[in-house]
Parts: sequence; C-alpha cells; structure tokens
Amino acid sequence: MLTNKVVFITGASSGIGALAAHQVAERGGVPILAARSEDKLRTAVSALPGKSGIRILDVGNAESVDSAVNSVIDEYGRIDILVNNAGYGLFETAEEMALDDYEGIMNVNYMGVVRCTKAVLPHMRRAGSGQILTVASMAGKFATAKSAGYAASKHAVLGFMNSLRQELRGSGIAVSSINPGPIDTPFFETADPDGTYVKSVGKFLLPPEKVVREMVRSMETRRDEVDLPRYLGLAIRLYGLMPRTADRLAGRFLNLK
Repeated sequence: MLTNKVVFITGASSGIGALAAHQVAERGGVPILAARSEDKLRTAVSALPGKSGIRILDVGNAESVDSAVNSVIDEYGRIDILVNNAGYGLFETAEEMALDDYEGIMNVNYMGVVRCTKAVLPHMRRAGSGQILTVASMAGKFATAKSAGYAASKHAVLGFMNSLRQELRGSGIAVSSINPGPIDTPFFETADPDGTYVKSVGKFLLPPEKVVREMVRSMETRRDEVDLPRYLGLAIRLYGLMPRTADRLAGRFLNLK
C-alpha cells in the first residue's frame, strides 16, 4: 500500500526515523530522509533499496522547513505522508532546568511539528489526500518527575494533533499519532547521558523495530492513534479515573530518572 508513496520523514538520520525509512523503501515507497546532519543522512540512505532522497532540515527553523518541503514538491510533485519524528528530551527537575532548555525542547518537539505540518498541509489540501503521522509519546498523556519540559512539549503535540484531526475530518487527509513509551534508541544519549534511567527501565525499553512496525502499519491503515505498549495505554486510562490514588500507589515506581 506504500508503493510509490512519497514519505517525508524528519529526524531520519538515525533511530526509528532511519528504520522507518528502510521499511517504507522495502514496501515500495519513496522515503525522503530529513535531518540536520548531511553525513548521517547519506550513511542512512546508502542502505536503502529502491528510490529515496535526503534533505538537510532543521525543524527549529521555519525557513529551513519551507525550503526542504518546497524542494521535495518541486522534485516529486507531492508529499503523500509526512512523518513528524524529530525531537529530543532532557531529564532534569522543573526547578533546575534552564529556561533556554524549556524553549529549545518546545521549539523542536512542538513547534517543529507545527512548522512541518503547516508547510505540507496546503499541498495535501490541493491534492485532497495525504497523511500527517506524528511520533508523540506516552509522556504526552502521563508526565513523571524530571520530564516537565519534555512531557509538556508532547502534551502540546497531542493537543495539536487531536485538534487537527477534527479540522481535517472529511478532507481526505488522515491525522495519526504514535505514542510510544521509552524506546531503545540514541534519544537517551542526550536525555540520560549517565545512563541512570536506561538502567532502571532497561527491561521495559521498546525495541525500535516494534515501534517502526506500528508506524508503517499506521501509514497503511491510516489509524488515528496507537499507544505502545498497549498495556501502558490502558494503565494511563485507568490513571485518568483516579489520579490521586495512582500517584500515591505508583509514584515511587515511576520516578526512575
């Protein structure tokens, strides 16, 4: 179902972005890998079968986003699927995190999604079809200690996506969110440089291949939302019914950063 689909993937130089590009290519799609590092992009794209492309992109900069998207439209005539995947986090207490770090995380994780979506959306509107798929996070539904900046950005992302889905209903453009728990990727090299959190939750880390399978499945089925792992999604729904009790009972098991 992805044959000849032009799939624009941000944050695609490594991790689940690069893996998703490989899966798209194997299914006959045309992945366009976008990220800041040209060297890493060229390494990632060299391993792909079939047609593909790269774009140097900083989602934190509107001019960079518009230039990359317009160049893809000029070359391919369309973007069938936008995958908003770029993002990062820092694990620090709300009190200790610098204002610049709050602003940086929000600029990339949230405003990056907004910039890319707004750049692509007019082209999808004209085509009357397309999909905007965003890798959000379970942190967008359930915040824990030392993740205030990151969790706030992902709450914002999910709010944006949920509103956008309502606005685009009936337009032919699907809006999908993937909400994974912690994934075994280079994300933690920045978020958790000393490895404390990874050691604490090592056995619960999601294999990146599992997340990518669900991403690609959502491209093919255009599902609205996927929580990973599914049991965590259920636990978060239960938390919403009794948050104070859940905080008392489970708080110490969740604050592992």
